[in-house]
Amino acid sequence: MTEPADVVARLYELPPEQFIAARDEAVAQARQADDRAAATAIGKLRRPTVAAWLVNLLARRRPELVAELLDLGRALRSAQHDLRGDELRELSVRRRAAVGQLVAQARKLAREAGRSGRENLPLAEVEATLTAALAEPEVAQAVQSGTLTRAVDYAGFGEAPKPRLRVIEGGKPAAPAPSALARSATADKRRPADPAQVLAHEKSQVADDQR
Repeated sequence: MTEPADVVARLYELPPEQFIAARDEAVAQARQADDRAAATAIGKLRRPTVAAWLVNLLARRRPELVAELLDLGRALRSAQHDLRGDELRELSVRRRAAVGQLVAQARKLAREAGRSGRENLPLAEVEATLTAALAEPEVAQAVQSGTLTRAVDYAGFGEAPKPRLRVIEGGKPAAPAPSALARSATADKRRPADPAQVLAHEKSQVADDQR
């Protein structure tokens, strides 16, 4: 019986349309070997989307480029936290170049895996996932594992406010919650006026009317 880690690596390098059949075959082989734990673990593996599959290919076949990108992400977060503006601008230029290089590599790996040159690949989702990995350590870890099942989107960059991460599954993202300032303004409008101020205002109006 092949080691479960080797089975996982093989499955997540396969094109998504081949994933289910290959997973079921691996489960059957584990059962034949009387390895129930492996059969259960393999059976729980989820098929990746095409975008997630492309990111997994990058993690497994271009690990040095992915590692460089994630190192750059750590440097970016540090520069932003310390407000090092000049360094942040330089790193941002490098970030765009690194993400662009990886997206190009994803396209190349897809062609090598048999994808048609005329197929519309979800490279925007690949780019969004790589950008999220730059900003959020949890996403970086998931990307580097090579077992991503969904693309990840990221709104903004940095630690304040906390990054808003969401799985890309189609449809429009939920409307953001109102800011604290907006909530405060709304509360002010609804808050009853001070009685003394109301009385003074009414006296002023009466005086004006009597003139």
